[in-house]
Amino acid sequence: MPERIAVRLPDGVRLHVEINGPDDAPITVFLLHGWTLDTRTWHRQLTGLPEALGSAVRIVAYDARGHGRSDNTSRGGATLAQLGDDLAEVISTVAPTGPIVLAGHSLGGMTIMEFAHGHPMTFATRVAGLVFISTTAEGHSHTVYGLPPRVAGLIRLVETTGAGILARSGSWRVHRYLLRALAPSLRWLLFGDRCTPEDLILTTAAVARVQLLAIGAFRSSVGEQRRLATLAALGDLPAAALVGDRDRLTPPPCAESIAGALPDAELTVCPGAGHMLMLERPAIVTAALAAVTRAALGDSQDAPDLQAA
Repeated sequence: MPERIAVRLPDGVRLHVEINGPDDAPITVFLLHGWTLDTRTWHRQLTGLPEALGSAVRIVAYDARGHGRSDNTSRGGATLAQLGDDLAEVISTVAPTGPIVLAGHSLGGMTIMEFAHGHPMTFATRVAGLVFISTTAEGHSHTVYGLPPRVAGLIRLVETTGAGILARSGSWRVHRYLLRALAPSLRWLLFGDRCTPEDLILTTAAVARVQLLAIGAFRSSVGEQRRLATLAALGDLPAAALVGDRDRLTPPPCAESIAGALPDAELTVCPGAGHMLMLERPAIVTAALAAVTRAALGDSQDAPDLQAA
């Protein structure tokens, strides 16, 4: 069973943090979830990574402010810059020493980039590997939902208007009856060719926990994000960028630009997969995490073939 603790941030927000593995493990891996989701989306990696490595590893996963079992956020706190500061605080609290690997899905990947931008000295001295999953360093530049540009533009207008309304919704959550009606839309938006009922239920349950204010208020910061220059300045770090070729939110050009900015990044495009790679292609994601973690530890063994995992 994981150790569950609360990390209190300087502005009083408490984050729900789960720690798996021994305190004396040689490396700590942080798993950061996506927008409207929570730590449960990593459940297959939490069990699969130690098995893949065949050795002790400490894994930290936490719910972002306004998500899951963490406290609500204010509108002012619903920014990527704040999430980068939150990550710095969690690292200093639960893993103050030793090398770390940072892995982020969607919003979690953007959080890592903000941490690198806002805390460059800490990043340079602590981070030994990076894994970016279904994320972007260019905001909504490439997001067209898999639709013709004119239709995508209309959806973007509706999305922007809706986000403004949600940003004024305080602590409310999505009502469970509305979520049932939204489940087919979530299935289309977030998954590719295959989606098990269990994965859709888990994803819908995560959306049910997110604060409506957080859904709406983060939208502006996410859309305006531009961090390719930050990535390009990080140097030669073991890294991986993964994306599904059916991803409607962060399509392959997002991962390609990330891999292009990081000289040692391994790019993996998963055929038929959508935005939820940890659930849709868990073995590939776990293999990428294991390969980067081994490289961060200086392990010289060959990396696995991620396309065949």
